[in-house]
Amino acid sequence: MVASNKDTPQKKTKRSGPKKNRSTSQRKPSDRFRRLGLLLLKLGICGFFIFMAFVVYLDAAVIPKFEGKKWAIPAKVYARPVELYEGRLLKPDELQAQLRRQGYQPVTTVRRPGTFARTGNEFIIYSRGFHFPDGTESSRYAHVRFNVNQVVSLTNRHRQPLPLLRLDPQPVGGIYPASYEDRLLIRLEQAPKHLVPALMAIEDRDFYEHWGISLSSIARALLVNVRAGGVVQGGSTLTQQLVKNFYLSNERTLIRKVQEAIMSVLLELHYSKDEILETYLNEVYLGQQGRRAIHGFGLASQFYFAQPIQELSLARTALLVGIVKGPSYYNPRRFPERAMQRRNLVLDVMANEGLVSKAEAERSKQLPLGIVSREQMRTNAFPAYLDVVKNQLRQDYAERDLTSEGLRIFTNMDPIIQRHAQSSLTRTVNAINKDKLQGAMIVTSAQTGDLLAVVGDKHPGYVGFNRAVDARRPVGSLLKPAIYLTALEQPERYTLTTPVKDLPIKVEDGRGGFWEPGNYDGKSRGDVPLYEALARSFNQATTRTGMEVGVPNVLNTIRRLGVERSLPNYPSVLLGAASLTPMDIAVMYQTFASGGFRMPLRAIDAVVDASGRPLRRYSLSVERVVDPAPMELLRRSMVSVMKEGTGRRAYWSISQDIDLAGKSGTTNDSRDSWFAGFSGNLMAVTWLGNDDNSSTGLTGSSGALKVWTDLMQRTPIRGVQPLASDRLEYVWVQPQSNLRSRQGCEGARLLPYITGSAPSMTDSCSQSVPQDGAGFFDTIKSWFN
Repeated sequence: MVASNKDTPQKKTKRSGPKKNRSTSQRKPSDRFRRLGLLLLKLGICGFFIFMAFVVYLDAAVIPKFEGKKWAIPAKVYARPVELYEGRLLKPDELQAQLRRQGYQPVTTVRRPGTFARTGNEFIIYSRGFHFPDGTESSRYAHVRFNVNQVVSLTNRHRQPLPLLRLDPQPVGGIYPASYEDRLLIRLEQAPKHLVPALMAIEDRDFYEHWGISLSSIARALLVNVRAGGVVQGGSTLTQQLVKNFYLSNERTLIRKVQEAIMSVLLELHYSKDEILETYLNEVYLGQQGRRAIHGFGLASQFYFAQPIQELSLARTALLVGIVKGPSYYNPRRFPERAMQRRNLVLDVMANEGLVSKAEAERSKQLPLGIVSREQMRTNAFPAYLDVVKNQLRQDYAERDLTSEGLRIFTNMDPIIQRHAQSSLTRTVNAINKDKLQGAMIVTSAQTGDLLAVVGDKHPGYVGFNRAVDARRPVGSLLKPAIYLTALEQPERYTLTTPVKDLPIKVEDGRGGFWEPGNYDGKSRGDVPLYEALARSFNQATTRTGMEVGVPNVLNTIRRLGVERSLPNYPSVLLGAASLTPMDIAVMYQTFASGGFRMPLRAIDAVVDASGRPLRRYSLSVERVVDPAPMELLRRSMVSVMKEGTGRRAYWSISQDIDLAGKSGTTNDSRDSWFAGFSGNLMAVTWLGNDDNSSTGLTGSSGALKVWTDLMQRTPIRGVQPLASDRLEYVWVQPQSNLRSRQGCEGARLLPYITGSAPSMTDSCSQSVPQDGAGFFDTIKSWFN
């Protein structure tokens, strides 16, 4: 009993222990929750501050770029504008082709700028306004009438005479930054009337209501896409699209989407809807041309339609809006049917939204896409010419300025002649059918030295080695005119009919050996008139003449004519054993074409900044380096080259009534084929050869002359006119005997002489010598009897 009584309180004591433990355990969960809550609160506060710091960071990223210089704008390069005036030589078909290249629309009735109508040889053109380096020129309505290949009448809407109609210049290229992004900035008010409504209807109907992100837009886009059976609308707002393109990468992650949403709201907080929309219009990606990325609707309008954006029709506007969704997928050049369907969907949505009438949408759906060809849209289709422009610009401007400041470069490239030069070279090389054969061509204005065309490859759009500028090749007989000019500047010793000996010659070559040049056909002619030695390119006669006047004097003449490269003081240089580029030769022959005036070949006319303020004009620089009297004698000899010498093949396709002047060149083993010559208005140099310096099997006449002739017959040209000089007289002579003669005598010719240098003795046919010679215009009519 006692034992049991003792056990009882011990048990009670043991029970009391667990009661105390249960009370303690009940308090522990609440403590943990409090601690957890406190931790979460701290984390939340930290997260909030981190989030706010992130927002501040994004805000700091948004503002500077949007308010600063948003884009690096490449320098834009333009061709010279097509100018129409009474007397302008131009084929009507060429004018029409150029109008189409520049996006002018053929219409029945001309009512707005950028349109034209043609009836036979008459045009009505409504030009676009443009800000030229010399000022802004407003759009003009003009009647243009041709007679064959010449403008004979230019009048305004009221049939009053117009002195000049100048088309807006054709864009021909750009100088791009490393990103190769290109754009043509527009203001919001410049957008065609349907562009913004169509963009809203397809991409962001609530743009002017939301704050950068819109859940309702996402829901509405989903519904519209289901109804359409395809993706017609996107869920992202225009602001989100702009943020993605402007600030972010294309990676698809949740973090990027959150970042995009935050930045969109921040952008809406800081800037007006119109500012955001204008930036979007200039930023959106709309196509690709090689490495060049097409951004913005302004450039896309030029890229796809060759039109300023202000001229876009409803159908073309709808196509550009449709392309926004996927420029590669809806590329109208590669996938025209797909692009057509997309355009029509946009038109249907616009009609359903009441933005256009159903009838207007249906009419637009019946129209073709209107995309210009790849050849027309290639702004960088003239890489050889652009090389020359860039080389000249880099002497005056930093690379950063050329690729980011939006400079506008106005060049002297004639878009019509440039295309003719390109096609003439390609067509001729293909006809010759030699796989490795390459070529180059340079064309200038004969009187001003304006660089009209440069071709550096038989594939003219090829960006690579520019043979027109960089290929140094032996020039063969192209230096011969400098030899004879050196002689003709000494009238007491040399005239056009002075006999020169075409006989074998052996001279020390200046390097310890001997040089024995021979004629191309291996024959010698004995005494021949000086002009004939040049016309028939007799090597022996040329070498003898060059040695008589002195190689150093010839080299000095070549320098005076504009060739700046140092040439070796060896006798072999007389026959072209010196390497020059086509550009070097063009400078030299430009001096012949201009009548003795040396002038730099001008690729650039002017440079203006992004606001249109002129920065620099590249004015004409002229220096007379040869007196007109000896220069006229030489030019007459070069006319003889074409009439009866190595250039006579040109007259197989060009009228004999047009005087041309030039010189062919062929190097050893026919490795190089050259021709350089001029009409009254154009000078051109052509080279054909193989890059590995192997034989072409072509002479200057059978190769390069064909390219030159093809250009000249496709381009309206004037004949070479005699130079006026009071030091010249014109005398009838018998050239082979170098005796005075009379008109009507066999073989007699009327030739110019520097006063006092004409032959004094007469031939047997001549019984009296006219004392006054022939007049200036008699010379023109009777040059070759």
